[in-house]
Amino acid sequence: MDYIRNPFAPGAGTQPPALVGREQILASADIALQRVKLGRPEKSQLLLGLRGVGKTVLLNRISDNAREVGFDVIELEAPEGQRLAEYLAPMLKALLLRLSKIERAKELAARTMGALRGFASVFKVNLGEAEFAVSEPQTADSGNIEVDLPELMLGIGRAASAADKCVALFIDEIQYLNEDDLRGLIVSFHLISQKGLPVILFGAGLPQVAGLAGEAKSYAERLFEFQHVGALSREAAMEAVQKPIEDEGESIEADALSRIIDLTKCYPYFLQEWGKHAWKAAEQSPVRLADVESASLQATIALDRCFFRVRFDRLTPREQDYLRAMADLGPGPHRSGAIAEVLGKRVESLGTLRKGLIKKGMIWSPTHGSTAFTVPLFDVFMLREMPDWHPGA
Repeated sequence: MDYIRNPFAPGAGTQPPALVGREQILASADIALQRVKLGRPEKSQLLLGLRGVGKTVLLNRISDNAREVGFDVIELEAPEGQRLAEYLAPMLKALLLRLSKIERAKELAARTMGALRGFASVFKVNLGEAEFAVSEPQTADSGNIEVDLPELMLGIGRAASAADKCVALFIDEIQYLNEDDLRGLIVSFHLISQKGLPVILFGAGLPQVAGLAGEAKSYAERLFEFQHVGALSREAAMEAVQKPIEDEGESIEADALSRIIDLTKCYPYFLQEWGKHAWKAAEQSPVRLADVESASLQATIALDRCFFRVRFDRLTPREQDYLRAMADLGPGPHRSGAIAEVLGKRVESLGTLRKGLIKKGMIWSPTHGSTAFTVPLFDVFMLREMPDWHPGA
């Protein structure tokens, strides 16, 4: 079939041709946005799930919806090893400059600019001099982000309220925030909620974020709506593949479609990868089972080179050993003791290694003492990548 018309284009955060099976999450976000616009109290939302389930896609769709209903939107991706202040402060500056142009918010925006200047100074963020002549004294400059960020965000909320504006902050990869920054963010939105200010947070991250938030502040579980994003239902997964093909005037046979669903375990990113290569393999419509079997090799190669490889290459040899031992046990989750047994080590000696892998976002702990991959099908990739492995090799 014509490859130019191929509807599938797997990528990081790329909108799929058919966003299905997530209607409840999108509806919940829309309700939250509408309530904030009406001045009603509403919880911020965190989208949590494994890699490849479409969290970033959903976050992008919600941010588009927020813009459509009139929100000022700030979008960030939390990078590893950087402080929140480094990438949040410049975005807040741009927001305050917009708010300062509205007469009734001008004074509050100028006052908050003073807070932002102090915040940027103490956290060593260069905001530039242009358009930043502020007469207000510096505040939010104690150096304690749990104190300074809430003060700054309250100022943002008050200026937005005076301007009759609403603000939505979107943070992807939120698991990479360090503990202090996460705590400061939680305290900020706790106070914003208490004051009824028109600011809401939507975040996306790996499943461990719920636990990290709870450890940072015990009331986090009452502050956020945790939306768990998993594999699609079988029906939604079938629609995600079949509808784009039919929208192009082509078709796929039932057994071919069923085979794609079985191979991908209904994970959205993998559905896109198999859909792309099945379309490419089919000489003509309909896409047949033989086309899917032919496409599977190319889809697997593509995943190994990109989706899996970029994560594998970040691992030290000892970390590779740990994950290879997990793969020996299957997809998981696994008891920490069982992994230690495969490695021939004491559980206590692996604690630091395990924590490092959790910090890198490679594994997480669904329950106390258990360990699971954050990347679906990573176990079978490790078996392919290290076929002759044995402990201590």
